[in-house]
Amino acid sequence: MPMKFGWLVVLVALGYSQFTLAGDAAAGQSRSALCAACHGATGTSPNELWPNLAGQKEGYLIKQMKAFRDGDRSDPLMSAMSAALTDADIENLAAFYSSQSN
Repeated sequence: MPMKFGWLVVLVALGYSQFTLAGDAAAGQSRSALCAACHGATGTSPNELWPNLAGQKEGYLIKQMKAFRDGDRSDPLMSAMSAALTDADIENLAAFYSSQSN
């Protein structure tokens, strides 16, 4: 019986983690003006040198933006652009871009 309870706890925790990624897409859209210069107004890049953000998974976008901001991933432009972003900014931007279609 304890083993079944352990799996139940894991499944509940995994399910809960899906709901904790909910940033505010409207706030993300209003914060995305600087991003639009390279990634396009809705996250579809006008230049093949920069990736499309539209339709990417929210958790992936959060992970990558935090990696640039925190120095775990380096790019001269992205590291500088993300330096001033708060966790809430990143979550909101990720919510906005993940809600867009590519």
